[in-house]
Amino acid sequence: QVQLVESGGGSVQVGGSLRLSCAYSSSYRCMGWFRQAPGKEREGVAAIATAGGSTYYTTSVAGRFTISRDNANKMLYLQMNSLKPEDSAMYYCAAGNRHCSTYGEYFSYWGQGTQVTVSS
Repeated sequence: QVQLVESGGGSVQVGGSLRLSCAYSSSYRCMGWFRQAPGKEREGVAAIATAGGSTYYTTSVAGRFTISRDNANKMLYLQMNSLKPEDSAMYYCAAGNRHCSTYGEYFSYWGQGTQVTVSS
């Protein structure tokens, strides 16, 4: 049974940092983080390939967020720095075995999400 369990969300002030974690039960070709704010479409935030470790970021978070993974312990992370109010959203961990990118259609498995709220 596929399991993706996120943790680490919370409330933070503008300019602060949070680290999201995702525990996963199997190995996948690609893992990523997505977010969805109320009334907005889901957005791919970052992705990382198992082979080679290539990373992909949406433009709005490049330079502020870092995706990483610990394959041995089956953990995925998203370090978020310099947070802005527009980063507030439910963040989802996702996994897939297709092409690795921030395109949601390439991911087959999704976690339940963890809420991130950035206040000014």
